[in-house]
Amino acid sequence: MSGLRESIRLARAIGKRQLPLRTAQPCATRFASTDAGEAKATPQRDHLGDLESTTTFTSLAPDQKSIDAFNSAEIQSARERRLPGNRYQYHPPKYYRGPLHPVQTPKASNPTARDFVPGPFSFPRLKHTYDSTIAPDLLTMTYQHSPPGTVPPNSQKGTLRQWDGSSPYHKNRPSRGPRGGGSSRLGILERNINWNNIPEIEAVTINSYAPMAAQNKEYLHVARAVVQAISGAYPDVTTVKHHVIQWGVRKGDKAGAKVTLRGGAAYEFVDKLVTLVLPKIKDWPGIKASTGDDSGNLAFGMKAAWMAYFPEIEFNYDMYPPKLVPGCDIFIHTTATSDRQGRLLMEALGFPFYGKATR
Repeated sequence: MSGLRESIRLARAIGKRQLPLRTAQPCATRFASTDAGEAKATPQRDHLGDLESTTTFTSLAPDQKSIDAFNSAEIQSARERRLPGNRYQYHPPKYYRGPLHPVQTPKASNPTARDFVPGPFSFPRLKHTYDSTIAPDLLTMTYQHSPPGTVPPNSQKGTLRQWDGSSPYHKNRPSRGPRGGGSSRLGILERNINWNNIPEIEAVTINSYAPMAAQNKEYLHVARAVVQAISGAYPDVTTVKHHVIQWGVRKGDKAGAKVTLRGGAAYEFVDKLVTLVLPKIKDWPGIKASTGDDSGNLAFGMKAAWMAYFPEIEFNYDMYPPKLVPGCDIFIHTTATSDRQGRLLMEALGFPFYGKATR
């Protein structure tokens, strides 16, 4: 047995020495080297064939034919994504032709409307205070309880005359105006404050009058710059409507600048007045209680010396010539139906009043 083992060991040693001279034995396992050798022999299995042989800095620019082919493909894809022609698109009507016209103009909040204005992009602080505090307080303070089933008294005050129906043209016509002149004589009737009729700020108009603007254009330039600075909007130039020989004013002369703010801009301006500008005026008594136009709109004036309290002018006061800075008149338009309701709203916003109210 020992001799058989020695012969087997000797045979193995001889076989190892002659290993490079004999062929490889078949093996069921495939190695990575085998796959790499086959990939070299077979060009179809080249996984790196899509890579460029040169770098970006050394590669040539594409020819014009390739560029045109790429651009045509882009144009074709964009043409497929484009909306249909104009005859299939909706275009809002240019003019409003009445409530009975079959084609109605969309609301201003609709993006397809011609007068659509995107926004609002900010919420004024004073508007938030009005919605959360002032409006509920006004509704609570002016609440008038009437038991259910109460018939309101029949009042003829402010009622318009009706047509007698003697002519077929009287049908579906609005009520007749008051006697003795236009409808302005009747005025706006005061309505009680309800949940859907709470007074609020509708617009703010800033008017600056420069009497010397017709003789010296610098007065007009400074007035426009001041109004634009305190309002943040581009003002319009106002002109004289009538001749005044005693004052040396002619019709058509430039008289100043005017701008009207609405929405959030109006609330921002009123907030700036109440918080920053008016508290700095030590000798300002407030708004006269008798002011108003019987329709809930109030107005007050700002002297030329008070214009420097606006933060936009105070920050860069040296830019404005002191003797050319004019004053301004501020008109606050509200949705109130009487001066009493307008004063109530302005007092809630922080405006003081003095004197005795006549109405």
